[in-house]
Amino acid sequence: MAFSLFKKNKNKGEEANGSGTQHYFDLEVKDIIHETKDTISIVFNQPENPVGYKSGQFLTLIVPVDGKEVRRAYSLCSSPFIDEDLAVTVKRVENGLMSNWLPENLHVGDRLKVMEPMGTFTTEYSKDNKRHLILFAGGSGITPMMSIIKSILTQEPESIISLIYANRNIESIIFKDALDQLATKYEGRLHLIHILDDAPMNWQGHSGLLNHDMLLKIFERIPNWEDTTYLMCGPEGMMKNVENLLEEQHISKDLIFKESFVAGTIDKEPKEKDTEGEVVAREVTVIYDGDEHKFTVEPGRTILETALDKGIDLPYSCQSGLCTACRGKCQSGKVKLDEEEGLSEAELAEGYVLTCVGHPMTDDVVIEIG
Repeated sequence: MAFSLFKKNKNKGEEANGSGTQHYFDLEVKDIIHETKDTISIVFNQPENPVGYKSGQFLTLIVPVDGKEVRRAYSLCSSPFIDEDLAVTVKRVENGLMSNWLPENLHVGDRLKVMEPMGTFTTEYSKDNKRHLILFAGGSGITPMMSIIKSILTQEPESIISLIYANRNIESIIFKDALDQLATKYEGRLHLIHILDDAPMNWQGHSGLLNHDMLLKIFERIPNWEDTTYLMCGPEGMMKNVENLLEEQHISKDLIFKESFVAGTIDKEPKEKDTEGEVVAREVTVIYDGDEHKFTVEPGRTILETALDKGIDLPYSCQSGLCTACRGKCQSGKVKLDEEEGLSEAELAEGYVLTCVGHPMTDDVVIEIG
Protein backbone atom coordinates (compact mmCIF):
# COMPACT_ATOMS: atom_id res chain seq x y z
CA MET A 1 0.00 0.00 0.00
CA ALA A 2 0.99 3.51 -0.12
CA PHE A 3 2.19 5.54 -2.30
CA SER A 4 3.98 7.84 -4.66
CA LEU A 5 3.71 8.18 -8.39
CA PHE A 6 4.66 5.82 -11.22
CA LYS A 7 1.88 7.07 -13.51
CA LYS A 8 1.63 10.84 -13.18
CA ASN A 9 -1.07 13.47 -13.55
CA LYS A 10 -3.98 11.06 -13.59
CA ASN A 11 -7.17 11.68 -11.65
CA LYS A 12 -7.27 8.95 -9.03
CA GLY A 13 -11.03 8.76 -9.34
CA GLU A 14 -10.50 7.43 -12.86
CA GLU A 15 -8.12 4.72 -11.69
CA ALA A 16 -10.27 2.61 -9.43
CA ASN A 17 -13.05 0.40 -10.71
CA GLY A 18 -14.36 2.78 -13.32
CA SER A 19 -17.92 2.59 -11.98
CA GLY A 20 -17.96 6.15 -10.69
CA THR A 21 -20.43 5.14 -7.97
CA GLN A 22 -19.44 1.96 -6.14
CA HIS A 23 -16.72 2.60 -3.59
CA TYR A 24 -17.01 -0.53 -1.43
CA PHE A 25 -17.19 -4.24 -2.17
CA ASP A 26 -18.11 -7.27 -0.09
CA LEU A 27 -15.48 -9.83 -1.10
CA GLU A 28 -15.28 -13.52 -0.22
CA VAL A 29 -11.95 -15.03 0.82
CA LYS A 30 -11.15 -17.80 -1.67
CA ASP A 31 -7.78 -18.83 -0.31
CA ILE A 32 -5.12 -17.89 2.24
CA ILE A 33 -1.59 -18.67 1.09
CA HIS A 34 1.27 -18.81 3.61
CA GLU A 35 4.13 -17.20 1.69
CA THR A 36 6.60 -17.16 4.61
CA LYS A 37 6.27 -17.75 8.35
CA ASP A 38 5.10 -14.17 8.86
CA THR A 39 3.48 -13.36 5.51
CA ILE A 40 0.19 -14.42 3.94
CA SER A 41 -1.52 -13.67 0.65
CA ILE A 42 -5.30 -13.28 0.80
CA VAL A 43 -7.04 -14.32 -2.41
CA PHE A 44 -10.54 -12.94 -3.03
CA ASN A 45 -13.15 -14.23 -5.45
CA GLN A 46 -14.09 -11.63 -8.01
CA PRO A 47 -17.74 -10.60 -7.48
CA GLU A 48 -20.38 -10.91 -10.21
CA ASN A 49 -19.46 -7.41 -11.37
CA PRO A 50 -15.65 -7.73 -11.36
CA VAL A 51 -13.49 -5.24 -9.53
CA GLY A 52 -11.27 -3.43 -12.03
CA TYR A 53 -7.79 -2.38 -10.99
CA LYS A 54 -4.30 -1.59 -12.25
CA SER A 55 -1.04 -3.29 -11.39
CA GLY A 56 0.59 -1.43 -8.51
CA GLN A 57 -2.67 -0.32 -6.86
CA PHE A 58 -3.85 -1.30 -3.39
CA LEU A 59 -7.02 -2.45 -1.64
CA THR A 60 -8.16 -1.09 1.70
CA LEU A 61 -9.46 -3.86 3.95
CA ILE A 62 -12.04 -2.83 6.54
CA VAL A 63 -12.33 -5.11 9.58
CA PRO A 64 -14.06 -4.72 12.97
CA VAL A 65 -11.36 -5.32 15.59
CA ASP A 66 -12.39 -5.16 19.26
CA GLY A 67 -15.58 -3.40 18.27
CA LYS A 68 -13.83 -0.70 16.24
CA GLU A 69 -13.66 -0.41 12.46
CA VAL A 70 -10.03 -0.65 11.36
CA ARG A 71 -8.80 0.17 7.85
CA ARG A 72 -5.48 -0.81 6.35
CA ALA A 73 -4.24 -0.61 2.75
CA TYR A 74 -2.43 -3.58 1.18
CA SER A 75 -0.90 -3.66 -2.29
CA LEU A 76 -2.33 -6.07 -4.83
CA CYS A 77 0.09 -8.81 -5.90
CA SER A 78 -2.23 -10.13 -8.60
CA SER A 79 -2.19 -8.92 -12.19
CA PRO A 80 -5.43 -7.84 -13.90
CA PHE A 81 -4.14 -9.35 -17.14
CA ILE A 82 -3.51 -12.95 -16.04
CA ASP A 83 -5.05 -13.52 -12.61
CA GLU A 84 -8.70 -14.47 -12.32
CA ASP A 85 -8.89 -13.44 -8.67
CA LEU A 86 -7.78 -10.48 -6.55
CA ALA A 87 -4.92 -11.01 -4.11
CA VAL A 88 -3.15 -8.88 -1.52
CA THR A 89 -0.17 -9.77 0.65
CA VAL A 90 0.02 -9.05 4.38
CA LYS A 91 3.20 -9.24 6.44
CA ARG A 92 3.09 -9.24 10.22
CA VAL A 93 4.69 -6.24 11.88
CA GLU A 94 5.38 -5.79 15.57
CA ASN A 95 2.26 -4.42 17.32
CA GLY A 96 0.50 -4.26 13.96
CA LEU A 97 -3.21 -4.33 14.73
CA MET A 98 -4.52 -5.48 11.35
CA SER A 99 -1.39 -7.31 10.14
CA ASN A 100 -1.58 -9.62 13.17
CA TRP A 101 -5.38 -9.90 13.32
CA LEU A 102 -5.75 -11.11 9.73
CA PRO A 103 -3.52 -14.24 9.87
CA GLU A 104 -4.92 -15.18 13.28
CA ASN A 105 -8.62 -14.70 12.57
CA LEU A 106 -9.34 -14.76 8.84
CA HIS A 107 -10.61 -17.97 7.24
CA VAL A 108 -11.52 -19.18 3.78
CA GLY A 109 -15.16 -18.34 3.13
CA ASP A 110 -15.14 -15.20 5.29
CA ARG A 111 -16.30 -11.98 3.70
CA LEU A 112 -14.55 -8.63 4.07
CA LYS A 113 -15.62 -5.12 3.31
CA VAL A 114 -13.08 -3.69 0.89
CA MET A 115 -12.70 -0.21 -0.54
CA GLU A 116 -12.22 0.15 -4.29
CA PRO A 117 -8.65 -0.13 -5.67
CA MET A 118 -6.65 3.08 -5.42
CA GLY A 119 -3.10 4.30 -5.90
CA THR A 120 -0.97 5.77 -8.66
CA PHE A 121 2.08 3.49 -8.57
CA THR A 122 0.96 2.33 -12.01
CA THR A 123 1.79 2.50 -15.70
CA GLU A 124 0.07 1.88 -19.03
CA TYR A 125 1.00 -1.24 -20.99
CA SER A 126 1.51 -1.67 -24.72
CA LYS A 127 2.85 -4.55 -26.81
CA ASP A 128 4.86 -1.95 -28.75
CA ASN A 129 6.80 -0.79 -25.67
CA LYS A 130 10.46 -1.71 -25.48
CA ARG A 131 11.70 -0.59 -22.07
CA HIS A 132 13.77 -1.68 -19.12
CA LEU A 133 12.26 -1.53 -15.63
CA ILE A 134 14.79 -1.65 -12.80
CA LEU A 135 12.96 -2.56 -9.59
CA PHE A 136 14.41 -2.17 -6.08
CA ALA A 137 12.38 -4.03 -3.44
CA GLY A 138 12.88 -4.81 0.22
CA GLY A 139 10.79 -7.26 2.26
CA SER A 140 7.06 -6.78 1.68
CA GLY A 141 7.90 -4.04 -0.83
CA ILE A 142 7.87 -6.83 -3.41
CA THR A 143 4.05 -6.91 -3.33
CA PRO A 144 3.20 -4.15 -5.87
CA MET A 145 6.31 -5.11 -7.84
CA MET A 146 4.97 -8.66 -8.27
CA SER A 147 1.83 -7.33 -9.90
CA ILE A 148 3.85 -5.07 -12.21
CA ILE A 149 6.33 -7.83 -13.09
CA LYS A 150 3.58 -10.22 -14.19
CA SER A 151 1.90 -7.51 -16.25
CA ILE A 152 5.09 -6.33 -17.98
CA LEU A 153 6.22 -9.86 -18.86
CA THR A 154 2.88 -10.82 -20.39
CA GLN A 155 1.85 -7.53 -22.00
CA GLU A 156 5.15 -6.16 -23.31
CA PRO A 157 7.15 -8.92 -25.06
CA GLU A 158 9.99 -6.52 -25.94
CA SER A 159 10.45 -5.12 -22.41
CA ILE A 160 12.84 -6.49 -19.76
CA ILE A 161 12.98 -6.30 -15.94
CA SER A 162 15.86 -6.28 -13.46
CA LEU A 163 14.70 -6.97 -9.89
CA ILE A 164 17.03 -6.19 -6.98
CA TYR A 165 15.33 -7.74 -3.95
CA ALA A 166 16.70 -7.47 -0.39
CA ASN A 167 15.59 -9.68 2.51
CA ARG A 168 16.71 -10.73 5.98
CA ASN A 169 17.33 -14.39 5.06
CA ILE A 170 16.36 -16.94 2.45
CA GLU A 171 13.28 -18.04 4.43
CA SER A 172 11.88 -14.51 4.37
CA ILE A 173 11.88 -14.10 0.56
CA ILE A 174 8.24 -13.53 -0.35
CA PHE A 175 7.20 -15.11 -3.70
CA LYS A 176 10.60 -16.84 -4.04
CA ASP A 177 9.29 -19.87 -5.94
CA ALA A 178 6.97 -17.77 -8.11
CA LEU A 179 9.81 -15.40 -9.01
CA ASP A 180 12.11 -18.31 -9.87
CA GLN A 181 9.43 -19.80 -12.11
CA LEU A 182 8.91 -16.49 -13.89
CA ALA A 183 12.67 -16.05 -14.37
CA THR A 184 12.83 -19.51 -15.95
CA LYS A 185 9.77 -19.00 -18.14
CA TYR A 186 10.90 -15.56 -19.28
CA GLU A 187 14.61 -16.29 -19.41
CA GLY A 188 16.56 -13.25 -20.55
CA ARG A 189 13.71 -10.87 -19.73
CA LEU A 190 13.55 -11.17 -15.93
CA HIS A 191 16.88 -10.80 -14.16
CA LEU A 192 16.70 -11.62 -10.41
CA ILE A 193 19.30 -10.25 -8.01
CA HIS A 194 18.74 -11.36 -4.41
CA ILE A 195 20.48 -9.75 -1.42
CA LEU A 196 20.36 -11.38 2.02
CA ASP A 197 21.38 -9.82 5.34
CA ASP A 198 22.00 -13.28 6.80
CA ALA A 199 23.07 -15.58 3.96
CA PRO A 200 23.63 -19.37 4.31
CA MET A 201 27.09 -20.86 3.79
CA ASN A 202 26.36 -22.02 0.24
CA TRP A 203 24.75 -18.73 -0.87
CA GLN A 204 26.02 -17.65 -4.29
CA GLY A 205 24.36 -14.23 -4.33
CA HIS A 206 25.02 -10.93 -2.57
CA SER A 207 25.00 -10.75 1.22
CA GLY A 208 24.90 -7.86 3.65
CA LEU A 209 23.02 -4.58 3.65
CA LEU A 210 21.99 -2.99 0.38
CA ASN A 211 24.37 -0.06 0.88
CA HIS A 212 26.04 2.28 -1.58
CA ASP A 213 29.01 0.03 -2.43
CA MET A 214 26.83 -3.01 -3.06
CA LEU A 215 24.39 -0.99 -5.14
CA LEU A 216 27.25 0.37 -7.22
CA LYS A 217 28.54 -3.14 -7.99
CA ILE A 218 25.05 -4.35 -8.88
CA PHE A 219 24.37 -1.28 -10.99
CA GLU A 220 27.46 -1.96 -13.11
CA ARG A 221 26.07 -5.38 -14.09
CA ILE A 222 22.60 -4.22 -15.08
CA PRO A 223 21.90 -3.88 -18.83
CA ASN A 224 22.04 -0.29 -20.06
CA TRP A 225 18.95 0.54 -22.10
CA GLU A 226 17.99 3.93 -23.47
CA ASP A 227 14.41 3.66 -22.18
CA THR A 228 14.85 2.80 -18.49
CA THR A 229 12.55 3.45 -15.53
CA TYR A 230 13.47 2.96 -11.87
CA LEU A 231 10.96 1.80 -9.24
CA MET A 232 11.50 1.25 -5.53
CA CYS A 233 9.46 0.00 -2.61
CA GLY A 234 10.82 -1.08 0.76
CA PRO A 235 12.30 0.17 4.03
CA GLU A 236 13.08 3.87 4.15
CA GLY A 237 16.82 3.39 4.61
CA MET A 238 17.04 1.13 1.58
CA MET A 239 15.12 3.53 -0.62
CA LYS A 240 17.27 6.44 0.55
CA ASN A 241 20.42 4.52 -0.45
CA VAL A 242 18.92 3.82 -3.87
CA GLU A 243 17.90 7.45 -4.35
CA ASN A 244 21.41 8.61 -3.44
CA LEU A 245 22.99 6.22 -5.93
CA LEU A 246 20.64 7.22 -8.75
CA GLU A 247 21.35 10.88 -8.05
CA GLU A 248 25.08 10.11 -8.15
CA GLN A 249 24.53 8.39 -11.52
CA HIS A 250 22.75 11.54 -12.78
CA ILE A 251 19.46 9.69 -13.31
CA SER A 252 16.63 12.15 -13.90
CA LYS A 253 14.07 12.27 -11.09
CA ASP A 254 11.36 12.01 -13.76
CA LEU A 255 12.43 8.39 -14.26
CA ILE A 256 12.37 7.44 -10.57
CA PHE A 257 9.22 6.34 -8.75
CA LYS A 258 8.73 5.05 -5.23
CA GLU A 259 6.00 3.50 -3.14
CA SER A 260 6.21 4.23 0.60
CA PHE A 261 4.51 2.05 3.22
CA VAL A 262 5.37 4.42 6.09
CA ALA A 263 6.03 8.14 6.38
CA GLY A 264 9.67 9.01 5.85
CA THR A 265 11.81 10.58 8.56
CA ILE A 266 15.34 10.43 7.11
CA ASP A 267 16.72 13.84 6.08
CA LYS A 268 13.25 15.34 6.29
CA GLU A 269 13.51 19.11 6.60
CA PRO A 270 11.22 20.78 9.14
CA LYS A 271 8.22 22.48 7.57
CA GLU A 272 8.35 26.23 7.43
CA LYS A 273 5.96 27.92 9.78
CA ASP A 274 2.85 29.03 7.96
CA THR A 275 2.58 32.78 8.15
CA GLU A 276 -0.72 32.97 6.31
CA GLY A 277 -3.97 32.35 8.10
CA GLU A 278 -4.52 31.39 11.71
CA VAL A 279 -5.31 28.02 13.26
CA VAL A 280 -8.86 28.67 14.46
CA ALA A 281 -12.21 26.95 14.00
CA ARG A 282 -13.23 27.32 10.35
CA GLU A 283 -16.08 26.07 8.22
CA VAL A 284 -15.15 23.95 5.21
CA THR A 285 -17.18 22.57 2.33
CA VAL A 286 -16.47 19.09 0.98
CA ILE A 287 -18.11 17.86 -2.23
CA TYR A 288 -18.21 14.09 -2.65
CA ASP A 289 -20.41 11.91 -4.86
CA GLY A 290 -22.41 14.98 -5.80
CA ASP A 291 -23.28 15.77 -2.17
CA GLU A 292 -22.12 18.96 -0.48
CA HIS A 293 -21.13 18.79 3.17
CA LYS A 294 -20.48 21.88 5.31
CA PHE A 295 -18.93 21.55 8.75
CA THR A 296 -16.62 23.36 11.15
CA VAL A 297 -13.12 22.06 11.77
CA GLU A 298 -11.72 22.86 15.20
CA PRO A 299 -8.01 23.64 15.82
CA GLY A 300 -5.94 20.48 16.15
CA ARG A 301 -8.45 18.42 14.19
CA THR A 302 -8.11 17.38 10.57
CA ILE A 303 -10.79 17.78 7.93
CA LEU A 304 -11.22 14.00 7.66
CA GLU A 305 -11.44 13.44 11.43
CA THR A 306 -14.15 16.05 11.71
CA ALA A 307 -16.14 14.63 8.78
CA LEU A 308 -16.02 11.09 10.17
CA ASP A 309 -17.12 12.32 13.62
CA LYS A 310 -20.15 13.82 11.94
CA GLY A 311 -21.00 10.58 10.15
CA ILE A 312 -19.94 11.79 6.72
CA ASP A 313 -18.64 8.79 4.76
CA LEU A 314 -15.53 10.19 3.04
CA PRO A 315 -12.91 7.85 1.54
CA TYR A 316 -9.79 7.18 3.58
CA SER A 317 -7.33 4.46 4.44
CA CYS A 318 -3.93 5.11 6.04
CA GLN A 319 -4.78 8.42 7.77
CA SER A 320 -1.11 9.41 7.63
CA GLY A 321 -0.89 11.27 4.33
CA LEU A 322 0.63 8.44 2.30
CA CYS A 323 -2.01 6.39 0.51
CA THR A 324 -3.91 9.39 -1.01
CA ALA A 325 -7.26 7.59 -0.67
CA CYS A 326 -8.62 10.81 0.86
CA ARG A 327 -7.23 13.06 -1.88
CA GLY A 328 -9.34 15.97 -3.10
CA LYS A 329 -8.85 19.15 -5.09
CA CYS A 330 -9.02 22.42 -3.21
CA GLN A 331 -11.29 24.64 -5.32
CA SER A 332 -10.89 27.69 -3.09
CA GLY A 333 -9.20 28.72 0.13
CA LYS A 334 -6.01 27.38 1.66
CA VAL A 335 -5.32 24.06 3.38
CA LYS A 336 -2.22 23.27 5.44
CA LEU A 337 -0.94 19.69 5.20
CA ASP A 338 0.94 17.97 8.02
CA GLU A 339 2.42 15.56 5.47
CA GLU A 340 2.94 16.04 1.71
CA GLU A 341 4.88 12.88 0.80
CA GLY A 342 1.88 11.21 -0.82
CA LEU A 343 1.43 13.96 -3.39
CA SER A 344 3.66 14.82 -6.33
CA GLU A 345 4.87 18.35 -6.98
CA ALA A 346 2.49 18.50 -9.94
CA GLU A 347 -0.48 17.49 -7.78
CA LEU A 348 0.39 20.07 -5.13
CA ALA A 349 0.70 22.73 -7.80
CA GLU A 350 -2.73 21.78 -9.14
CA GLY A 351 -4.27 22.26 -5.69
CA TYR A 352 -4.69 18.68 -4.51
CA VAL A 353 -4.82 18.12 -0.76
CA LEU A 354 -5.17 15.21 1.65
CA THR A 355 -8.07 15.56 4.07
CA CYS A 356 -6.54 13.14 6.59
CA VAL A 357 -3.65 15.54 7.28
CA GLY A 358 -5.34 18.75 6.16
CA HIS A 359 -6.33 21.81 8.22
CA PRO A 360 -8.27 24.80 6.85
CA MET A 361 -6.30 28.05 7.05
CA THR A 362 -8.92 30.34 5.50
CA ASP A 363 -12.69 30.68 5.76
CA ASP A 364 -13.46 29.78 2.13
CA VAL A 365 -12.09 26.25 1.81
CA VAL A 366 -13.95 24.11 -0.72
CA ILE A 367 -12.62 20.62 -1.51
CA GLU A 368 -13.97 18.31 -4.20
CA ILE A 369 -13.21 14.60 -3.85
CA GLY A 370 -13.41 12.14 -6.73
